[in-house]
Amino acid sequence: MTSTSRQTDLPLLLALLPLAVLLTAIAGGVALSGFGGEILIVAMALAALCAGLIARSRGAGWEAIQTAAGAKIADVLPAILILLSIGVLLGAWMFSGTIPLMVVTGIALIDPGYIVLTAFIGTALMSIMTGTSWGSAGTLGVAFIATAEAMGLPLAPVAGAVVSGAYFGDKLSPLSDTTNVAAIAAHVPVFSHIRHMLWTAVPSFILAGLVYALAGLFGSGGDTATPETAAATSAALAGLFRLDALALLPVALAIGGIAFRQPPALVILASSALALVLGVAAQGWAAGDAVRVVMGGFDVSMTGTAPDTLPAALPGLLNRGGLASMGQTLIFIITAFVLAGAMETSGALARLMQALLSAVRSTFSLVAATLAAGATFVAITSHAGVTALIVGELFRPAYRDRGLAGENLSRSIEDSVTLVEPLLPWTVSALFMATTLGVPTLDYAPWALFCLGGPVFSLLIAALAGVWGKGIRRLPEPDLS
Repeated sequence: MTSTSRQTDLPLLLALLPLAVLLTAIAGGVALSGFGGEILIVAMALAALCAGLIARSRGAGWEAIQTAAGAKIADVLPAILILLSIGVLLGAWMFSGTIPLMVVTGIALIDPGYIVLTAFIGTALMSIMTGTSWGSAGTLGVAFIATAEAMGLPLAPVAGAVVSGAYFGDKLSPLSDTTNVAAIAAHVPVFSHIRHMLWTAVPSFILAGLVYALAGLFGSGGDTATPETAAATSAALAGLFRLDALALLPVALAIGGIAFRQPPALVILASSALALVLGVAAQGWAAGDAVRVVMGGFDVSMTGTAPDTLPAALPGLLNRGGLASMGQTLIFIITAFVLAGAMETSGALARLMQALLSAVRSTFSLVAATLAAGATFVAITSHAGVTALIVGELFRPAYRDRGLAGENLSRSIEDSVTLVEPLLPWTVSALFMATTLGVPTLDYAPWALFCLGGPVFSLLIAALAGVWGKGIRRLPEPDLS
């Protein structure tokens, strides 16, 4: 049986079976032992096995699945390198006193009642300037999380706000890879694509900001005093570290390098190297500990202070980072791409797309099908760029045939692929956010309001297209004269 025939005659229920196995295994694992990383790995492995058996029954071998999975891993190798470099960065910035300085500054300047809103706006501004969600969350976002932890505040809302802010820029910045890929996929100019996205991005941003402001107002009862635990943490950090402007040099290097479009992994590693040098030269830590930070992360014992003499929350705040901390996330990624390779080889991906296209009857159903395709395929492939190109290629004729401009397609791709990916626990972006921020995906997802709002406003505008006529761009009528 040829590859083409496998892609066209696979029964729809069989194409859906690996996804059903994935969701069932996750639900069963949660019911038996609660949600955890091991549950996701096992669930993805079972779904990959199911998809592999389907591919095998249709004439494909393990070699084909392995080749497809390997190609996908190669495609995201830059993202994997960023992930590993962020692990080093977290430990190195602790070692240099960079994160402790940012925490102490945050405790002094940020009203605890509005840290969620501040995290959202601050991360959004950085992501717009740099065009990277990962870089924004892995630097400024980590500082907001650490500050909230030091204040004894719930971390899930802050993490959700960081993710929302990070993806605001990842969606709208002309420097963002995903913004440019979505425009390329729909064959539209990038700035025209960005302007059209404002129809869904602006209301999502405003709604998220209002909810974050109200959550801070009512959650804190309007109390702006720094909690005693935060004051004790701040005093302890000031006693452990030398907190001066030198500690901000790694931040300046990271933000400057990313803003000037240097390779993110190299910029982050350069910032980490500078931080390790500062840890030895300015903080006075042992040179041997700098090496241990790279692999195992920072440990409070490196300061020479007994952990039991510090505030209870401090060791948990400081002990983090290192390459080893990203180990489970790498297993996630490999398993996810084995699943994606098996789904592609069996023809399930093509069959699912065919089913979605067959349901299109109107502008609303076309946008809904595009959103569903983007969310479904990014859940399977765990690669936003590849998914955007696939969805763009397959849906572009349908938009053109209905007289709809390509900007509607590119916006729908962003509102599904870009914004949904960090909400699905097994995707690379969600794994990165959960690992970097230290908050599980299912905990922060309900608070990632900008990401949740994009698809909702996209559907709303499509539903009102025939009545309101705003937010849907149509192709110009042909000149018949």
